Amino acid sequence: MIRPEIPAPWAMLAELTHACPLRCPYCSNPLELIARSRELATEEWARVMAEAAELGVVHAHLSGGEPLLRRDLTAIVAAADGAGIYTQLVTSGAGLHRARLAELAAAGLRSVQLSVQDATAETSDRLAGTRSFAAKERAAGLVRESGLPLGVNVVLHRHNLDSIHEIIAVAVSWGAERVELANTQFYGWALRNRGALLPTRDQLSRAEEKVKAWRERLEDRVRLVWVVPDYFEGIPKPCMGGWGAVSLTVAPDGAVLPCPGAYVLPGLTFPSVREDGLRWIWERSPAFNAYRGTAWMDEPCAGCPRRETDFGGCRCQAYALTGHAGRTDPACSLSPDHHLVQRLTAAAPAGDEPLVYRRPVSRSGRASGGGRSGP
Repeated sequence: MIRPEIPAPWAMLAELTHACPLRCPYCSNPLELIARSRELATEEWARVMAEAAELGVVHAHLSGGEPLLRRDLTAIVAAADGAGIYTQLVTSGAGLHRARLAELAAAGLRSVQLSVQDATAETSDRLAGTRSFAAKERAAGLVRESGLPLGVNVVLHRHNLDSIHEIIAVAVSWGAERVELANTQFYGWALRNRGALLPTRDQLSRAEEKVKAWRERLEDRVRLVWVVPDYFEGIPKPCMGGWGAVSLTVAPDGAVLPCPGAYVLPGLTFPSVREDGLRWIWERSPAFNAYRGTAWMDEPCAGCPRRETDFGGCRCQAYALTGHAGRTDPACSLSPDHHLVQRLTAAAPAGDEPLVYRRPVSRSGRASGGGRSGP
């Protein structure tokens, strides 16, 4: 039985691999990627799925990196389906062909979320750091042909916000049922590119108006999700619905984290499914209890009426901006560190700072960094 004071998680992000054919400069994966030689084996992922279902998880995002690079992806999908977990494939579309998709669907895959960088091959390929738009378009057609629900995810930033009208039009033409318009979260590799990616307030205002117009035009036919940018609203978002509240992340090497950005937080040792059961990790591990609930909070969060709503904001963002994970998220207008965010957003971006592209994880298993050269 789960401890009554701790809610059961319902969602899991299964990071099957950090390997990826794309080189996106806004990537939220950590600077030091996990090598392929350290990834969980098929049978380990099958056990994770069974333990997750027993814990209460009903929805798993199969992500990466690029999960299609796992040759055993079908077996992992089958293990999740056999445990009663709904699976969504989160993919760049690279390497998805008709036979592979049919195999995955037969194993129990329930939906596909396709990443898109921009509205045209030229701009999308430039942002992805490699030619990939044509593969995405083909993948969207295959998903639609298969009858599986198709979602499209677009990470928004200075270099594509002005194309949001065209991006939505492309997603709708591809048959997407849900379009997630996610303003960049500055964690991992994206933090390294913050100066080059940070948009202006005018860009965000114009983009939001276009999203509003599209919602009116589409009515309920396509769901448009606008993920509010952290730095511009003055109201922090709850970290994954609350630290250790609704979701968990399993890294490629089996480490379990309350959120996918928590790799960088100091003073926390994230347990591994190779050593501990998922229930113990969720309920009793020091890492999952470190910022769970509100007892850990200092002022101004401790006395704030929103403390049960936003939980002090994001621990990873607090650490990235202040060097202390327990501080109030500086995105909050009440934070004593809010001036750090104001300073970043007040200065209009020059627009000439170069993007730093990732280099993919090599097939030998070596995780590599990035360079300033373009695609």
